[in-house]
Order: sequence, then structure tokens, then C-alpha cells
Amino acid sequence: MAQVLEFKLPDLGEGLTEAEIVRWLVEVGDVVAIDQPVVEVETAKAMVEVPCPYGGVVTARFGEEGTELPVGAPLLTVAVGAPEGASGPAASPASSSSPSSSGSPSSSGKGSGSGAESSGGSGNVLVGYGTGAPAARRRRIRPDRLDRAVAEAPVSGAPVVEAQVVEAPVAEVLVAEAPVSDGPVPVVSPLVRRLARQHDIDLRRLAGSGPDGLILRADVDRAIRTAEETAAATARAAQAPARSRAKPSTPSAPVAAAPNGVAAAGAERIPLRGVRGAVADKLSRSRTEIPDATCWVDADATELMAVRAAMNAATGPSAGPKVSVLALLARICTAALARFPELNATVDTEAREIVRLPGVHLGFAAQTERGLVVPVVRDAHTRNAESIGAEIARLTELARTGKLSPAQLTGGTFTLNNYGVFGVDGSTPIINHPEAAMLGVGRIMPKPWVHQGELAVRQVVQLSLTFDHRVCDGGTAGGFLRYVADCVEQPAVLLRTL
Repeated sequence: MAQVLEFKLPDLGEGLTEAEIVRWLVEVGDVVAIDQPVVEVETAKAMVEVPCPYGGVVTARFGEEGTELPVGAPLLTVAVGAPEGASGPAASPASSSSPSSSGSPSSSGKGSGSGAESSGGSGNVLVGYGTGAPAARRRRIRPDRLDRAVAEAPVSGAPVVEAQVVEAPVAEVLVAEAPVSDGPVPVVSPLVRRLARQHDIDLRRLAGSGPDGLILRADVDRAIRTAEETAAATARAAQAPARSRAKPSTPSAPVAAAPNGVAAAGAERIPLRGVRGAVADKLSRSRTEIPDATCWVDADATELMAVRAAMNAATGPSAGPKVSVLALLARICTAALARFPELNATVDTEAREIVRLPGVHLGFAAQTERGLVVPVVRDAHTRNAESIGAEIARLTELARTGKLSPAQLTGGTFTLNNYGVFGVDGSTPIINHPEAAMLGVGRIMPKPWVHQGELAVRQVVQLSLTFDHRVCDGGTAGGFLRYVADCVEQPAVLLRTL
């Protein structure tokens, strides 16, 4: 006898509350193994493959590609156990679980259905977290066996939604066509309810675009836009007669935007979600909470560039991987933070305490097709320039392909921002909250410079430090920046700390 278990979108960590379905990896009717990836989702931080903690037959999928789901919303249902009449291959994924493992639910309780106690599921929610077994090949079973498995499967715990794939595009769902009902409103997400309350949207009047009429965030957003456009149109209609009475002979001027911020007709609306939304939230919070200040200095990088060229030209036993300018600057930063630990810190606003951190986890800004991301080099204070460069190269490649995990994008203590790659000299960067400082590096270019008492053409770079004025005063920030500039101008200074 089979059981139908519901697999919900698990908590992906790092405070993420929702994710967008990018690509389904299984179809209804496929046989999946425990911990096999079933869907690829995009969070505000990374692209993640989500594995299913159950083995069996996929009986339903909830949400089309491009749909945004909150954490805890149903992803799919799986018929677990050997259906009557099913042959060995079809039943093997469910029967392969040992009896000893069938009684252990997931450690966190998230992402498992109410029947997890007897499902034999692993409880894992992300690829690579506690499972290394290769995914089994997907197989299909005959529809008649699938129907019998679903029909005979007893539902354990909470009721499971019937398998229905929404065929109609979301854009075709009308806002006010749902009949008003006295029954329960089909909403799963607390986020959707809160959004509706904030904008005075009556959920009973919405036609949900989700499975079985489930009201999604996209439905509420559409209702909000409709209400705003209606209010704007009403305001324009009310203003038109007044203007015509006041100036009957003068052509009316274009109507200004409505007070509620509704843009003019034809304006493009781009949702602030995914990476762009996460960046907007973090930068806004940084500007709101952190009293930042910026200092900058020009430095002669001629000697640093010569040292790098000598490193990369070395042959024989001293040869090694090429070292980038960014890797050298990162190594200089770790040496500077050892001298000025005040800047490797964060502020605990609840306790009103400055927390100085023991290790340096160095973030570096990387521009990708998905937007700006900040991968983190763990334990950078224990690495040399070659090791830092190799890790930067590895993380940069993962960023370009969209394969960085949330853990690789969080936990930084200091950020290095090389905006010189965009051909600019200076900037006043916004601190990567909750860190306390960020070093910005402009382009390195030939400029006239007084060197040893004579005017010469040298390789000059502008360095800027934005810091949280709560953790230190200008003297500390200036000392940090001056030390970085000295190392750039005279790389031999670093020998003191090697």
C-alpha cells in the first residue's frame, strides 16, 4: 500500500523566505530516489538544486517555471511504497530504504511531509548536505499503475492537494472574477496575507492562479497594481474638468504622476526580487543603519606591478600559478586588518556592543549576469597571495555560472571592491552590511608623479576606504588606508608580516 507524501519548499537558510522555480528536473510519473534533485530554484543569493527526501513516484508538481513560492509551500507529492501490481523496477526506489531509517524525520522538521515518520526520507534539503550518493536514473511507470498507486495511497496527517498542473498563464487570471465565499481563503503563505492586509486587498475576491485556486503572491501583486492604476485613472479624470474650467483656452499640460507613485502609462515595471531585490534591501539597510565615512588616497603602484610581473615570470622550482592584482591587494588587506582589527568587526545594535571578529572572511565584489554578488574567501588571514588568488578564481567562476551556494555568499567580515575593472578611478562604496568597512580600488593607469624628486610617469591607483564610524575614528581608518597604500608603493613592507 502506497503513501502519498507532500514535499514542501524547505528553509534554504540565511533568512531566505521565498524562491523562484527556474527548472523542474522531474515530471509527474517519474520515479525518484531519496535525495535526488527534483527542482532548481533561484533564491535572492544563489541558484540551488533542491533534493527530495523521499523515494517513490512523483504524483504532482505545484508551480510552473518562473513561479515564486514561499518557504513551506508545496513543491510536489510522492507516492512512497510499492503500488499493487507494480513490478520490481518501479517499486525499488521506495523499497530500497532500510527499516531502520524509516523512523527518523528530518532533523529540522522543515521540508518534510506529515508522513515523514514512515517515509524513509533523509531529511536533507540541499544537494551536498549530508548525501553523496549519485542520483538514480529517472524511470516512468505505466499510467494505470500510477493511478492505482495514487488512488490506494492513504493520506497521512495533513491532507494532500490533488495533482493538478495549472495550464493557463498567470497573466490571464482576472483579479475580481472570483465569487465571494464565506469559506476559508485558499492562502498558504503568511507573506501573502500580510501583503494583502497592508494594501487593503480582499483575498475573498481574488481568483488564485495556484493549484486548486491557491492564491499566490503574484495574484496579490497584480491586484495591487490594478488598484493603483484605477486610483490613478480616477485622479486624472477628476483633475481634467478642474483644469479645463480654470484655463479653457490653454491646452492641458501632461498630468503629473499620482501621489501614490504610479508611473506614467507605458513605463516598464521591473520587480525587485531575486539578486536585485536582495541587493536593494541590503544596501538600503546599510545606508539606514550605518553612519559611514570615506577617506581616500592616491598611491604609486609601479613597484607592486613590477613585483607581480616578476612572480608570474618565475620559472623552475619557484614557478607557480599566476597571481592577480586582486589577490595581492587581498593579501595586503589581511595584513592591514591584523594591524587594525577595529575594522574587522560588526556592531550588535541590540546589545549596543562592537564585536571584533577573530578571523578574516574576505568578500570581493563580482559583477555577473544575475547582478552584483559578493563571494567570500574563508579564513583569508591564513592564506598567502597564491592561495587567495586560487580561491578568488574558483569563486568567480561559480558566480559567473550561477552556482554559488548561499553559504559562499554570506559570512564576510570585510569586503574588497575592485571597481577599476569598469574603467573608473574612484568611488564611495556602500558598506556590505553588517560589516564595518570596505576598501575600494580604482583603475591603475599611467599618470605624472613625483618620484625621487623628479617628475615621472608612474602607475597610479586611487584607494578609498568607507568605514563605520561607530567602530573607530578617522585616525584608525586613516592608519589602515595609509598602511595599504605603503604596501602598494613598497611591497617589501609586507615582508615584515610574512
